[in-house]
Amino acid sequence: MKKLLMLPISLVLCLTLITGCGSQAGSSAQSQSEETLGAESQASGEEVQVEDSSKAQEEPAPEEIADATDTADTTVRVMALKGPTAMGLVELMNESETGVVNGNDYEFTIAASADEVTPKLVQGETDIAAVPANLASVLYNNTDGQIRVLAINTLGVIYIVDTGDTVHSAADLKGKTIYASGKGATPEYALNYILIKNGIDPEKDVTIEWKSEHAECVAALAASEDEGIALLPQPFVTTAQIKNDRIRIALDLTQEWDKLQKDEETPSALLTGVIVARADFIEEHPEAVSAFMDSYKKSVDYVNGNVEEAAKLIEKFDIVPAAVAQKALPYCNITFIEGAEMKDKLSGYLSVLLEQNEKSVGGEIPADDFYYERQGK
Repeated sequence: MKKLLMLPISLVLCLTLITGCGSQAGSSAQSQSEETLGAESQASGEEVQVEDSSKAQEEPAPEEIADATDTADTTVRVMALKGPTAMGLVELMNESETGVVNGNDYEFTIAASADEVTPKLVQGETDIAAVPANLASVLYNNTDGQIRVLAINTLGVIYIVDTGDTVHSAADLKGKTIYASGKGATPEYALNYILIKNGIDPEKDVTIEWKSEHAECVAALAASEDEGIALLPQPFVTTAQIKNDRIRIALDLTQEWDKLQKDEETPSALLTGVIVARADFIEEHPEAVSAFMDSYKKSVDYVNGNVEEAAKLIEKFDIVPAAVAQKALPYCNITFIEGAEMKDKLSGYLSVLLEQNEKSVGGEIPADDFYYERQGK
């Protein structure tokens, strides 16, 4: 698009009578999370491009400026954490490097921890973020409902692995020692749910040795002779397998969860990540949000359908090395689920967490306005 005239958006808003209405998450919110996203807007510096400068000098009619506004590009600031919830974005990230995509101009940031993402989202310095599913609920509750979830982007990525080929069902975990990290977060809640629903008391029937890092779990596996069992997420499972070929995926906790939910009227799912947006950004830029969702779904489909090429992009954007990504992608459960199905799966998942620890979801299940639904979708 030729940049012949840059017209301040404040003038455009006045002439076209366009109106719009414009999260806090303290350390307690951040401690419940594993991944997030951020972006920063320029409140007074946004500009609209108009193709013909002579028309602007002749004081164009309001309808002419309205047309320019309707076709103008919106800057969308997006953050994601290194890991599975960022992987589905890479095709869109790559495409955006060459210019505007579907009417949006993107600014992407890949963060190392949720502590970087949460404040930017809460303070309005990012528009859309990929965050852990339970963190989205915490943010909603801690900001008086100023966060909306757009879609589920990652199902469960947690696996039981062993080094002795001793675990083939959840029942086989009884009496065993399990090395795990993530106490007080999703890994603990998911493991407890699977154990309890299979008649295993997490306090009496198994020994869970909680480690501070995934690497400690892998070290414990290596020290075990033939009975090592650990709870690990992807892509760390793949990284560990590359270093130790004795490590075998024994159980996929996402599949185990689905087995337990199959007879429910509205089955929930084990979830890792979701895409959220600030409520005021959605209200001010509904078309930009819808365009992002279309482009993001396309990106997810590309990543799932072109693993080798996607792995190269994942390395390009410094998420994980391509060799790890290529092996891990089939196990990362990257997806795009929106609308009613999203609400059913996410609300059910949050309900399971609430039963175990209400702080994990911010004290209560979010109200219906938490679940964003596009018109006509």
